[in-house]
Amino acid sequence: MNVIERELSRSIDTDHALLNEASLHLLKAGGKRLRPAFVLLGGKYGNYDLERLSHVAVPLELIHMASLVHDDVIDNADTRRGQLTVKSKWDNRIAMYTGDYIYAKALVIVARLQNPEIHRVLAKAMVQMSIGEMEQIRDFFNTEQTVRRYLLRIRRKTALLIAISCQLGGLAADAPAAYTRQLYRYGYNVGMAFQIRDDVLDLCGTEKQIGKPPGSDLRQGNITLPVLYALQEQDMQRTLLPEIQRIHESDGATDVTRAVEMVKQSRGIERAEQLADRYIQKAMDALQKLPEGKTRKHLQEIAHFVAKRSH
Repeated sequence: MNVIERELSRSIDTDHALLNEASLHLLKAGGKRLRPAFVLLGGKYGNYDLERLSHVAVPLELIHMASLVHDDVIDNADTRRGQLTVKSKWDNRIAMYTGDYIYAKALVIVARLQNPEIHRVLAKAMVQMSIGEMEQIRDFFNTEQTVRRYLLRIRRKTALLIAISCQLGGLAADAPAAYTRQLYRYGYNVGMAFQIRDDVLDLCGTEKQIGKPPGSDLRQGNITLPVLYALQEQDMQRTLLPEIQRIHESDGATDVTRAVEMVKQSRGIERAEQLADRYIQKAMDALQKLPEGKTRKHLQEIAHFVAKRSH
């Protein structure tokens, strides 16, 4: 991971001072680096070659970083991970071009690998991520959306990139196809649980824990799983629904504390956590079809972390 961190810094280095500063600002804000970790662990099921795997691990983290820069513009977010966002520190134009630059650098690096399957999987996932982002915008403040629609959206927005991180680690290391299929299954289910847990933390976490004000999703109009579950309760339809409408009409300028408290008083958070736990169990089931050993143990530990994380 130290090698990957150095390669991330090297990959975005440019003579253009402003672009360099904006890109490094995002990199220095940190992150869990889950996607590179999944690539490296997936590579353990084949012919492990750190240099080759870095040509997948670094691009996947760069793609994730670029999507965050663009997300912050769409969400008008001022902070991420407790730091000013690129759009807040500079402006929307700088943020959009910084995101584009980081995306492009990711493609330059992954082009060093000759395996066309890697490029096909990555390109397909990027298309789906873009669709997921558009779907989120379409469903802002849509309180009538189904749980199924929400799950399809987070599959595209979050779970796919984590799934292919595991899968491409195996592919880059020429792991057996049976192993790469189970790595994908594991990553997909962990990714679904990761996003559901993220949505729960947005309502239950503190600003210090999550690096942004609690209730940010509601303020932006992103109706997440705990809220959808809460709205299925009859008394919540009478109280929470008008509160969300009030937030919508204020264009996110009003306080969301009351709405957050209403969701916390419902069974929405409990039911969301139960679904996240079911996804984690599916991820564990996929691991059972991979060889026993240290790598499988690490993957199990990461899944447990995702399920219970507080940041």
